[in-house]
Amino acid sequence: MQREKNSARQTAGAMVMALSSLIGIQSADAQAAATGPGQAFPAKPIRIVVPFAPGGPNDILARTVGQKMSETWGQQVIVDNRPGGGTVIGTQFVAKAPADGYTMLMVATSMAVNPSLRSRLPYDTMNDFMPVTLLIFSPNVLVTHPSVPVKSVKDLIALAKARPGQISYASGGTGAATHLAAELLAMEGKVRMIHVPYKGASPATMDLLSGEVSWMFGTILPTIPHIKAGKLRAIAVSSPKRAPVLPDVPAVAETLPGFDATSWYGLFAPAGTPKDVIAKLHAENARIINLQEIRERLIAEGAVPAALGPEAFGSHFRREVDKWAKVVKTAGIKPD
Repeated sequence: MQREKNSARQTAGAMVMALSSLIGIQSADAQAAATGPGQAFPAKPIRIVVPFAPGGPNDILARTVGQKMSETWGQQVIVDNRPGGGTVIGTQFVAKAPADGYTMLMVATSMAVNPSLRSRLPYDTMNDFMPVTLLIFSPNVLVTHPSVPVKSVKDLIALAKARPGQISYASGGTGAATHLAAELLAMEGKVRMIHVPYKGASPATMDLLSGEVSWMFGTILPTIPHIKAGKLRAIAVSSPKRAPVLPDVPAVAETLPGFDATSWYGLFAPAGTPKDVIAKLHAENARIINLQEIRERLIAEGAVPAALGPEAFGSHFRREVDKWAKVVKTAGIKPD
């Protein structure tokens, strides 16, 4: 009888242990499913590193999408400005960050230029990052001082051919998107002009307004007031098609077919970030960029909402790297 009781106790104990083990396994599986990178993400604050100073288009765009992401996911999105080194400092920080989706990099055209402009980078541009979303395209506008006797790209090229090496243009700095756009125009127009680099777009614009230089590619939004006031003359935009905010201004491509020097902005993540996390980040950012209020604001500021996914963004980025490498080499551009 006692043996039967002991056997029953042992059987019951074994069943309890088996059930406990089964429950433990199920709990572990449930926890793993709940904390998996695709389902639980995001479970903590997200950081968007902006490798530029506050106040620029990269910073404003990062704060715009960051605020909306935070509202949707209930997690704080921190915009971390890390300027310096021609965007290298902030970019290097993200390259070394954990590949978990909680750190992203706000990238611009300069990301595609640096590999050919700088001989040594502390990261591998093509292999240390993954594209998430190309958010917007942003054309620049070619403007001249009213005293310059040109009213079209054709006129500007003709003037430069008549006065080789005498027509000066400004930019926000050597290797800046506006500098490269001008070099691409000179290369495709087969003319030589003088580059006058400045420490930023504002001082470059001031000297153009005073007539110290003849022309420049300017960022559309801050340049429009000068155009409307008659202080600068809009000649063309750098995108393949006309910009919605300047519908009467032709594209350079209408004179030089295929010309495209459109600036762009998007998000990268460290290489190795899980694909389901990348997909979730892209879906949310694409949703934000396509919100009517966001689209209307961007278009009013001269931008074109894009929301390209990882694959399309990756293809675009590779084309940009190749295109600007050719321009940098042909023009012999060296960093300051």
